[in-house]
Amino acid sequence: MKKNILFLLFICFIACKNDPNKQLTEVLEGESLVLKYAKGFSVVDYGTYKILEIKNPWPKAEKTYRFALVQKEALPKITLNSDEFEGIITIPIKKLVVTSTTHIPSLELLNVEQTLVGFPGIDYISSEKTRNRIENGLVRELGKNEGINTEVLLELKPDVVVGFGIDGNNRTFETIKKSGIPVIFNGDWVEESPLAKAEWMKFFGVLFNKEKEADAIFNTIEQNYLEAKKLAENSKNRPTILSGAMHNDIWYLPNGTSTEAQLLKDANTNYLWSDSKGTGSLSLNFETVYSKAKDADIWLSPSNYVSKEALKNGNSHHTMFKAFQNNTIYSSISTTGKSGGILYFELGTTRPDLILKDLIKICHPELLKNHDLYFFKHLD
Repeated sequence: MKKNILFLLFICFIACKNDPNKQLTEVLEGESLVLKYAKGFSVVDYGTYKILEIKNPWPKAEKTYRFALVQKEALPKITLNSDEFEGIITIPIKKLVVTSTTHIPSLELLNVEQTLVGFPGIDYISSEKTRNRIENGLVRELGKNEGINTEVLLELKPDVVVGFGIDGNNRTFETIKKSGIPVIFNGDWVEESPLAKAEWMKFFGVLFNKEKEADAIFNTIEQNYLEAKKLAENSKNRPTILSGAMHNDIWYLPNGTSTEAQLLKDANTNYLWSDSKGTGSLSLNFETVYSKAKDADIWLSPSNYVSKEALKNGNSHHTMFKAFQNNTIYSSISTTGKSGGILYFELGTTRPDLILKDLIKICHPELLKNHDLYFFKHLD
């Protein structure tokens, strides 16, 4: 059920906002966007405008970023105090720039991909629909996320840039904001569960006045995920899982509180490091990994290795594991788009239901006989 809350807004019908004789004070009642899992943003809709708050765009963020999203037809009637917001944005958005491939699926599912005019690192985009727009010159290359080509971006004149940041220290974004183009940080990657990350679909729905569409799409993804999770519970077998691989004598693998570990848990598997905690990946030596996982039934996501031969050449210790010898290694790294972008990294955040079904197919093949692996492939 949507919550009703009160918000105090100064509405100016004429002249300067600083003229107290020409301001009206109203108490308006708004509706909060229903979010079941995501914690990093909130939205309150007051009809002619919405207030968007970004609460946790990167780990340990100390600031809440507030934006006023004003309906186009309401612009002549209201004036907001710009000092209260990071940006005042006219909606629905007509042109935008996004900076992570995880943003692309939401645009396409909402049928607003035509609004995308620029992206840093377009070769990483896998989707055929957006790749066609790139090849037709409708999406411009903007360089790198750490150093966006601001000259090209300013030429494109997007209504907003949806940014991605790890600590808020991005000078390029500051330059963009000073030019008058709002930057909204998308914090989907900070969320702590697969469905919470997927629910950021609703963030894009708000920007395009497509809340109902976004809600319906997410509800379907959620239902598919929960049904798959329940199906996995029927299996009495819980195969042991190894993940990651060696790089420069360090083995990197997901910690037990990661979304990857949550997916393995929901697939009813025994991830051997499920009891570990912390942020980021675990960094272990070979002896530690081998002592625990030498007999693991299945080896998932062995870093960026695309074949058993590459895995062997990367470090001969990889061959010592039972999963290597039994050919039970699966990776998502080889499922790519036309220009080499990895589909898992692009679509997986929005479609955890497909990831979960892949894991169930790999670990409990008898439960999903008709499911074809979408992201993962057997490592030959």
